[in-house]
Order: sequence, then C-alpha cells, then structure tokens
Amino acid sequence: MHPHSLWRTADFRTLFTATALAQLGTNVGYVAVPLIAVEALDASPGQVGALATLSTLAFLLIGLPAGAWVDRMRHRRVLIVADLVKAALYASIPLAWWLGGLTLWQLYAVALLAGCATVFFDVGSQSVLPRLVGRGHLVQANAAVVGLMAVGNVAGRGAGGLLVQLLTAPFAIVATALSHLGSALRLIGLRRTPAPEPTADRSGGGDADRGSGRGRGGGLGAQIAEGLRHVLGNRELRALALTAALTNLGFQLVNTLLPVLFVRELGLSAGALGLFWAVGGVGILLGSRCARPIAARLGYGRTLGLAGACVAPAGLLVPLIGHGPWLFAAGAGWLLVSLKTGMDNVLGVSLRQRMTPDALLGRMNATFRFLLTGALAIGSALSGLLGELVGLRATLWCGGAVLAVAFLPVFLSPIRTRRRLPEAEADAETEASEVPAPAQTPTRLPAQPRQA
Repeated sequence: MHPHSLWRTADFRTLFTATALAQLGTNVGYVAVPLIAVEALDASPGQVGALATLSTLAFLLIGLPAGAWVDRMRHRRVLIVADLVKAALYASIPLAWWLGGLTLWQLYAVALLAGCATVFFDVGSQSVLPRLVGRGHLVQANAAVVGLMAVGNVAGRGAGGLLVQLLTAPFAIVATALSHLGSALRLIGLRRTPAPEPTADRSGGGDADRGSGRGRGGGLGAQIAEGLRHVLGNRELRALALTAALTNLGFQLVNTLLPVLFVRELGLSAGALGLFWAVGGVGILLGSRCARPIAARLGYGRTLGLAGACVAPAGLLVPLIGHGPWLFAAGAGWLLVSLKTGMDNVLGVSLRQRMTPDALLGRMNATFRFLLTGALAIGSALSGLLGELVGLRATLWCGGAVLAVAFLPVFLSPIRTRRRLPEAEADAETEASEVPAPAQTPTRLPAQPRQA
C-alpha cells in the first residue's frame, strides 16, 4: 500500500465501510419495495409509478433549500441522522406486515419520508468530499465512490432478489433497515479533519463535522438563488445538469415498470429481476474504472462527449427485453448505458466540484440533486401514466429513446473540448503520478444506475 494512499487514513475507511453497508441495504430495498407493492398488495402500473415518484419527490419539495441548510449544518450529524431515520422507516414495513396491517399508503409514506432523509444524506456527503480529499484528488476519490456504488448495485440487487425469493419481500426489507442502522453506527466513529485552506467565499469553521456556510449573510431565498445562478448561468455546468437529468428520466421510465414486466408479463422470478438490475452495477463499475485512464489519454471533456456519442444509443436495445436471446440483448444495452453513467459520475461530478467554491458546494449539489432527482420523480410519474395509457412496451421504448439522446447537451457544449479539470494545470504533476495526499473522503448513495 502506498504510504500516501487514502486507504491508510481512518476517516476514509470509516466513511467507505459505512457507505458500503448503506449501499447494500439500499439496493436490497430497491428490489424488495416495488415487489412488495406488486406481489403482496397487487399494485397496478400506475400505483407502482406513484410509489417510485414519491421516493424521489422530496428532491423537488426540499431539494433546493436543503443545500442552503446543509451549508449551515454539521455534516457528520446530518449523515448519521439520515441513516437512522431510514433504518426506522424501513423497519416499519416488516413490522406492519407481521401485524397484518401493511398497506400501499404505508409504502407511500415510507418512500416519501425516506426520500427526504436521502436528500440530506446525498447533499451532505457530496458537499464534504472536496473539503476532505482536496480538489486535486477529486477524480480519484469519485472513482472510488462510484466503484463502491457499482459493487453495491451488483451485490445488493442480486442479494435482494434472492432474499425476496427465500423470505418474501416484506421480510427481505429487514436487511435494508439493519444496513442503514449499521451505517449510522459506523459514522459515529468519523473524526474531525483539518480545516481546508480559506477562500474569499468562505466563512465559519472547517472540519468534516461542520458546513462551510455557517454565519453566511443573506436570506434563504437569496442563497438558493445564488446556487441556481452558479449552475444554470455556467454553460458547462448547465450542460452537465441537462445530460444527467435526461439520463435519469430515461432510466426511470424503464426502471419503474420493470417489476411489472418481469413478474406479470414475462413470468420471471424476483431473482431474475435482481440480476438484470445488477448488470447495471457491473456497467457502472466498469465505467468508473475506465474513466480516469481514458480521460488522461483523451481529455476529460472529450471522454464525456465521445462516450455518450458511442455508447448512449445502446439504450434502444433495452426495450427489446423478453425471453431467451432478447433478454441478453436488452441486458447488453443496459450494461452499455450504465457504463456511460459510471464514467459520467466520475468525470462529471469531479468537474462540477472543481468549478465550485467551497462556500457554494452545498447549494451547487442541491441544485444538481433537485434537477437530477426531480427528473427521476417526473420519470416515475410519467412511466406509471404511460403504462396505464399505452402499455408497458411503449413506455420502455420512450425510456430507451431518451437514454439514446441524453448525451447531446454535453456533446454540443464547450465541455467536449476540455482536456483538464479547472485549475488542473497547477496539479498536473500530482494528477499524472496519481499519488493522493493523506486525506479522507466521504461517499454518496445513488440508488440505481443513474447520474448522481
């Protein structure tokens, strides 16, 4: 192990293992919750769409103010409380099932409230990342995070499908509750870290447990507007947001109705559904591993643009899903579009973090999460509506078409000509050697193959 490796630092290991636990539980729940609705409560496509919509609606309701709040909060406390809230919510599902009182309305409430907790966890974890690893090592840190997410997708969704078959879906969700509880307990051991170098935009303290915006002037509305202007007023950040939002919209149009398609139309098992979703995790893992070496050779912007142009059209293979060879063709398309997402999550997130001052990180991340997860909410609702009106297959073709064109905003923007990250020239020697400074990194929790 290199003497300067991030793996030698206690805080990095603490956050990495905590997020690994949470990732496992999140992905088990991603398989189990919609199957509870379909198998145990006989939910229609519209009701499954409503459930998926509620799981992401929180980002539309509180996503933007959450960024300003997180900039004033203690990040460590935010992450722990969010995990504890999700553990309690998911534990209520098997308890209600055991007592004979589980209803769709309870699933709706759990989905909405767990989504609120996810808002704070996601914004907090992404905002603290540059403060802990240093801006010169964001690509390496994000590659490790996306790789963890991918492994969680593969292991969690595969395990989720098997647990549903062995224990039934309501009791499989116990694994989700225990995993979030374990993550919260692990995060208690997170230590404070040295303050980052001060900037003109910062005020307040500088450790992992404290946001960078404490004591910052201006009202909540003004701070939200500042974050919106920073993202939407910059051509590169705006292009990243549009491409990621379209990617999420396409993924959700497909993902929402897959449980209905697999279980009812194709007559396949929960394990088969879990494995299909796990293929997306393999794609994300491959993309995260390829992102840095390809970007070092072609340039960061060229990699983002060319990967989309070459790979995104494979989304048109996904609607072919069926029995026999058609299932493998759809799986190949799913693998390729997920590979592109893994590359985008490493390079795109690193780019937007490097283009944002510390004092705006919470609001920048909240703006992205508002737009990206808002696209998931819209995709879920639209998927359920289209499923009722035009059927499952037509809805899948709509999702595949969106995935195929999602790369265009980045491809047509100045990002396509960018070779290095902003201010990378000063760090060129460090990045070329790929030797990180002794620091720590937090992680984030994407719930599915999607843009983060």
